[in-house]
Order: sequence, then C-alpha cells, then structure tokens
Amino acid sequence: MRQALLSQAAMDARFLCCPVALLPRCHPKLAPAARSNHFVQAITGRKVSNLASHKMVSRSSTSSTAAAVEEMTKEEEKEERDFAGTPYVPIYVMLPLGLISESNELVNPEGIRRDLQALKSVNVDGVMVDCWWGLVEDTPQKYNWSAYRELFTIVKESDLKLQVVMSFHQCGGNVGDDVNIPIPKWVLEIGKENPDIFFTDKHGHRNPECLTWGVDKERVLKSRTGLEVYFDYMRSFRQEFDDLFQSGVIAEIEVGLGACGELRYPSYVPRSGWEYPGIGEFQCYDKYLIKSLKQAAEARGHTEWGCCPDNAGEYNSKPQETDFFRDGGDYDSYYGRFFLKWYSKVLIEHGDRVLMLAKLAFEGFHIASKVSGIHWWYKTASHAAELAAGFYNPCNRDGYVEIAEMFAKHDASLNFTCVELRTLAQEEDFPEALADPEGLVWQVLNAAWDAGIYVASENALPCYDRDGYNKILENAKPSKNPDGRHISAFTYLRLSPVLMEEHNLHEFARFVKRLHGEGV
Repeated sequence: MRQALLSQAAMDARFLCCPVALLPRCHPKLAPAARSNHFVQAITGRKVSNLASHKMVSRSSTSSTAAAVEEMTKEEEKEERDFAGTPYVPIYVMLPLGLISESNELVNPEGIRRDLQALKSVNVDGVMVDCWWGLVEDTPQKYNWSAYRELFTIVKESDLKLQVVMSFHQCGGNVGDDVNIPIPKWVLEIGKENPDIFFTDKHGHRNPECLTWGVDKERVLKSRTGLEVYFDYMRSFRQEFDDLFQSGVIAEIEVGLGACGELRYPSYVPRSGWEYPGIGEFQCYDKYLIKSLKQAAEARGHTEWGCCPDNAGEYNSKPQETDFFRDGGDYDSYYGRFFLKWYSKVLIEHGDRVLMLAKLAFEGFHIASKVSGIHWWYKTASHAAELAAGFYNPCNRDGYVEIAEMFAKHDASLNFTCVELRTLAQEEDFPEALADPEGLVWQVLNAAWDAGIYVASENALPCYDRDGYNKILENAKPSKNPDGRHISAFTYLRLSPVLMEEHNLHEFARFVKRLHGEGV
C-alpha cells in the first residue's frame, strides 16, 4: 500500500502508454483491481470517477501524504498476517507474449537472460511459456521447435523451472494481446471452405480463435480429427524436449482446452462487440454442435428441444433483460435445464478427452489446465455469464464439482484465475455487474480440494501493490482451513518493465518470501 501511494501518479501515467503485454494473457476480466482509474478507463472506455477510493496522491499535499503513508504502513504491518512457517508455494512468472516472433524466432535473447537473472535474484521458482500451435505447426505434422529450444536453454542456464502451455488458440484480438499469432494457416484455409470448424454464435459469426469442440472426432483437418491434431502436437513436444523432462527443468505442462487456453466457450469476445459486464452469448451454432444437440434432444424424447434458446439476449445484455436468464426465467425450465446440461456436458467431455490424451503424451509428468474465473453476475440466480461460457452453475447447482471430478480422473491440476480481486472493490466500481470474485474463488477452490486434486492459481490483472499481494496470499493459504489446504503453485501475470522497476521488484520479492513461507 505504501509503495502504491508513493508511485500512484507515475503508475497512472505508465498505464496509459504501457505495452499491452502487461495485461492478462487473452483474458478480459476488466476490474478495478488494476488499482488505477486511468487503467480501467483506457481498457474499457468507461470513465471511473471515484478517484478517492483509489487513494490517489494530490500534488499539493506531499507532506500530508507522507504522514498518511507512514501511518498506514504502521497500521498495515500491525494487522498483516505473518506467513512465516506456512507451506512453501512455488511461484512462476509468465513471460511476455511476444518472445517468439511471427517468423518463429526468439526476440532479444540477451534481454530475456537479464530479466530471468533478475527473477532468480528474488527466488522465483520458474517461468511460464506459451508454445503457440500457430507458430510451431506451419505445415500439417511438421513441427518447428527451434525458437523454443533456444528460449528453454536460456531458462535452464538461469536455473529456473518451466511451466509450458500447449496453446491451441489464437493470440490476438483479446484484451492483453499485443501480438498476433493466429492458429496455423493451413487450418484457417480449411476454415474458408468449412467455416463450421470454428465456434459460431447465433448471428452466424465465426470465431477463428480456436476449433469448435464439435470437430473433436470429425476428420476435417487433413484427414485428422481435432483430438488427433492435439495429440500429435503434444507428442512431438514430448519427444523434442525429452532431455528437459528427464532433467526436471520442465515442471508442468498446462494444456489449452478452449478460448484463451481456458476450459470455456468463447462466449465473451471483444471483437464481437462484447463489453464488461455483458452476459455473453451461447456458442453452439456450428453444424457439428447443432447435430449433437439434436441427437441429444431426440434421445431425450423431445425433438423440439433440438435448438438453441431464442430468448437469451445479446452479448451485452443483462440477465434481467432476457426471458431466459431473468429470475424465474427459462434457464430453470425443463427445456432450459436440458439445454444447459447438454451445453456443459460438451465442455466437460472435451476437457476429458484432451486431458486423457495429454496424460498419455506426457506419461509420468504433471499436467494441468486452466478454468476461467467468470465472476460477474455471480450474485444473481442464473449466473448468466457462467452459463453462456459453459459452466452450469446457477444458484441451485454446483457446476464446478463435475469439472473438478473430471480433472481428478487424469490427476490434473486445476489452475484458476482472479485470486487477487476483491468483491468490495467490484461493488464500488461496477455495482451493476453483481460480481463476487471472492465467492467464486472459494467455491472453485473447495470443489477442487474436495475432489482430491491440486489447485493452482494466477492473477487476472496486473498487480504491483501490497494490498493485491495480500489478497493473493489469503486465497493461497486460507488461515482457518481445518485441513491446512493451500494452493499448489502460483503463476504471476506477467514479466514486464514495470515489474522490473526497483520499488516494484522489491515489493514483489517480499511477496515471494511470504508465498515461500519465509518471514519478512
């Protein structure tokens, strides 16, 4: 908090012109946890007026500010929880999106080496790297890992571990994307002839960010199915980097399962006009998923149910504006429950199939996948934004239990986001969103722990201040958990010039110590 106050004015200026790489990896959780009104306004286009709530420093009150900083520092240190002696939680730092160029070459290797040495100096355990499908498989079943080999060698020489993401989605077009890496060109060419290989909304808009789960078992990709394409890619990676697996440099493989690398439908997409806190739209209008829906309706004995809801609103609708999501709406009707169960089942079955293949490809090594933290409209009965993304989690049903149990089948860790967000801050700056990130985090963590799986986490927005770090620590190591449960690892978003500034790096080092269970 003290550092945040002292540097707030400078940080506000930086956020207005900072590289978009400082934002979340393909993740549009637009919330005030960025600690800057200018930051939120720059990203959302919305003016945030409650400047006082962010404790911005007036230029004419330097002496009073210094006194306030000193007083608050004493108060915080008195109330701050002591994490000395708590379990060791390893921390990884996401590397910038543009490390590998569009021509599949490593960018600025010496700069990377310097940054990694700085991270090592504050005892970070490792780094996370996206391995983009669109860069590596330029030709079907021909894989070029050379740039990643060069990068991984630098990581190894820096004595850091690797979390590697199998990124089967596009980088570009979402908040946080400062580079453009589409899925392979040969896949896009297939999509020109058969656009139904992509997720589709009710307007007929195709989303080329990733493949629809409807082609998991369809031989539409040069005689291969979607599942075969994913497996071949993962198997090639495993064979290419066997030395790094055997030496322990690669600590974990995170498997991309959908939009933005997360297990979810691409229901909220900025390029489709979505803005926070819109409920989003169902994404099951490609011919393969429509066929699946009709088959499910026929098997249920209600062929008339073989269509998508026609009263679920638009991308930026609010739940109460729709007949489907409003309180007492069709989401809880016989048809609504049938549709939402099918929609969620498709998501879970896709995750199940891909994780089964990942476990086979990386046999004997740890795998994980990410689940999106969709916290807006959580305080409504329908949880509309979650339903549109495929999480069947209305107020009368726990939609994350089945997902956690699916992860447990494959001994996979569940990586969850938004652990730094506070519900009170959401209520102050976005009261209309009826969001509850703390309630959502608690629900998902407990669903995972009850299923007996490891749960890891990451922040959804940039975080440099003690208040945000303290919230992460509270979720990472709950103080009153009778079973002593805690997260298995934390991944920090992300390495940036702002993080490398002396005062920010000093605060980050303090956070690392506390995450490791050391005294400060």
